[in-house]
Formats: sequence, structure tokens, C-alpha cells
Amino acid sequence: MRYFNDIIIHCSGTRIDRPVTAASIKRWHVQGNGWKDVGYHYIIETDGTIVPGRPLDEEGAHCYRHNRDSVGICYVGGLDTSGKPADTRTPAQKRALARLIWQLSLDALRAGFDAPSVHGHQDYNPFKDCPCFDAFKEYN
Repeated sequence: MRYFNDIIIHCSGTRIDRPVTAASIKRWHVQGNGWKDVGYHYIIETDGTIVPGRPLDEEGAHCYRHNRDSVGICYVGGLDTSGKPADTRTPAQKRALARLIWQLSLDALRAGFDAPSVHGHQDYNPFKDCPCFDAFKEYN
């Protein structure tokens, strides 16, 4: 298991009324950015489905200068119907995100590591609204 001390939460920066899937996000990263894979380790769709992305054993491509020792999780949404930043997580996404964070923390402890700290992307890049809620406050 690759060591990670942070879980970094992102949003896709898409309007909640527009259908976006994990496959769409992967296509943006691979075809649009020319990356070898999607940058996130997990994507949570609006119905709460957790879709694995980049393998956990690989460094992500989701938070500049913090990819090596973190896991990136992205929930679909982050913009309201008018395109303004908002916490658009559905109840299913909130449950899935909490469950995933708990599982990743448990896996880290079982591997002999400390439990990771949870942060929002904006904690590392103040010019971002992502993930449009205070992940550190909510999950630590």
C-alpha cells in the first residue's frame, strides 16, 4: 500500500443539473489534458456510486505539490444551477464520501500508518472554491 497522509476532497466544478459521470471526468483528463489516467483515485457520482479512478498505488494528479502523499476524491457537482460555487452534494454522495474516508483511514491504520487528515482542495490552493464546503471541519 502506498503511504498517504492526506485525503484531498474535490468537486468536478460542474452544474448539478447537468449529467456528468466518472467516465466523463476520465475523458476530460485523458483526452482533454493528455494524462495517462484520470487524476483522482475515486469519483463519487450523484447517486452515491463510488467509482475507482487512478489506482491507489499510483500517485494522483489532482493537487499540485501534494499528489505524492495524498488520495484524491472528487464528487460530481460543486456548482448550482446558475453556475455558482455551492455544496451540491446529494445525501447519497455525503454518505458515500463519509464511508470512503472511513474505509481509507481504516486501511491506512491496518497497514501501520497514521490515519490520514482530510482537506479540501481549497486548503492547498486559495484561488479555488473546490470542493465548495469545509472538508477539514466536516471530516476531521
